[in-house]
Amino acid sequence: MTTIALFGATGKTGRRVLDRALRAGHDVRALVRDPANLDVASPRLTVIGGDVLDPRAVAETVAGADAVLSLFGQVKGSPATLQADGTRNIVAAMRHSGVRRLVTLSGGGLRAPQDRPKLPDRIMRLLLKALSGHVLADAEQHLRVLQSSGLDWTVVRAPRLVEVPGRGRYRVGWAGVNASTRISRDDLADFLLTQIEDRSFVHQLPFVSD
Repeated sequence: MTTIALFGATGKTGRRVLDRALRAGHDVRALVRDPANLDVASPRLTVIGGDVLDPRAVAETVAGADAVLSLFGQVKGSPATLQADGTRNIVAAMRHSGVRRLVTLSGGGLRAPQDRPKLPDRIMRLLLKALSGHVLADAEQHLRVLQSSGLDWTVVRAPRLVEVPGRGRYRVGWAGVNASTRISRDDLADFLLTQIEDRSFVHQLPFVSD
């Protein structure tokens, strides 16, 4: 099975991805700021204590991995450039270790060339810019880091995340094209894990919704 370097394992979506990865038989190397917050015990799980802004901790997490899932994001009090700076560290570690596959998670405010945003999509982006402009700017900068990385990256975008049981199915399209404005975290986690092996969206920004 695959060895996955996972960033953001203690988040609401990251924890779902971690559980699914372990159940599927993957080995996981998870970087966690406080290992006590990750109440998971598995012989397939290696927990590294540290921060994504620490290049040495990131390098230790990536070493020996076959692919990287980067699901961390900004929370209250985070540095304004957390996602971009953390992604730079991950890219550097992947280059050093010879790992090519990188999947990151972002919000629907990030734009892709295939998007055809409708009114709800435009309203969502305007609200994000007005209320959390630094988060959108950080996401856009993280994308530029990926685009210049030379790696096999995919940015998975999601609309509003809801705490309801997954339906076991979802739509993969573009903003305004075969898409809705919400998705269950369960279904998002399912799709994220598929992207470890699936190369359909290399160098693209698929939009996943229910």
